[in-house]
Amino acid sequence: MGDKRDMDRARAELERVDAMWAAAAAGRDVERIVSFWADDAIVIPPGQLAIIGKDAIRDYVTASLKIPGFSIQWKTTRFTIARACDLAYGVGTNQVSFNDESGNRLTLRGKAVTIWRTDSGGAWKCVVDIWNDDPPPVASSRAKSPRQRRKLFHR
Repeated sequence: MGDKRDMDRARAELERVDAMWAAAAAGRDVERIVSFWADDAIVIPPGQLAIIGKDAIRDYVTASLKIPGFSIQWKTTRFTIARACDLAYGVGTNQVSFNDESGNRLTLRGKAVTIWRTDSGGAWKCVVDIWNDDPPPVASSRAKSPRQRRKLFHR
């Protein structure tokens, strides 16, 4: 089992990896984005079936990046590390923007939970990624339907 120093080091490393992942998403490099998920990762978007495995996740990310005006950003506000320093979960917020059918810029905000484990080389990999959208503002009746919004890659 890890002591507090080990857990603090593991948390700092996971924070660094998560920040690199967010930067990769901003850079829109599909392979770099997908590299942060484990091969057997599960992505659970709201209102959709689970997306299982890196190949399916790659397809999902690729489709999302093709949406006009698509961008994503997130901030994990809390990581909790297991005593063995090989498993963790993160909780945070996200923001996804894209253009609707009329070219209007829309932004969705939400909450997310990620579960991480270390691989055989000790690198942190996301194994479960699940999120949901905040309720839309009352004035956003122009926004896509919840079902259409949920097809976007965001966390």
